[in-house]
Amino acid sequence: MSDHINYIEFPATNISATKAFFTQAFGWTFEDYGPDYTAFNNQGFDGGFFKSELCSSIATGGALIVLLSDDLERSQANVIAAGGVISQEIFSFPGGQRFHFIEPSGNELAVWSKTS
Repeated sequence: MSDHINYIEFPATNISATKAFFTQAFGWTFEDYGPDYTAFNNQGFDGGFFKSELCSSIATGGALIVLLSDDLERSQANVIAAGGVISQEIFSFPGGQRFHFIEPSGNELAVWSKTS
């Protein structure tokens, strides 16, 4: 048996807005399980969003989920076009670049790309 991350759940103040954002920005698809939960899969990891008045950010000690992109600038433009807020512009670090964003329910995530 191998222990590894299998599923990630996020809080969402507005599940409909969060679903619309991730669909537009990243092409995710969802399956609803009642009005207070929606799930996604095949995104490199599986997970879901549950109805909550809370959100996750690194400022409050939340884990930072980092998505991988083949085109960081395109991903940032997609996030902005879908209504996301850039919380940290693209910056370099050893091995790559990334940016952070806030989705409509207030959760902070990041997108990174390897440097060539």
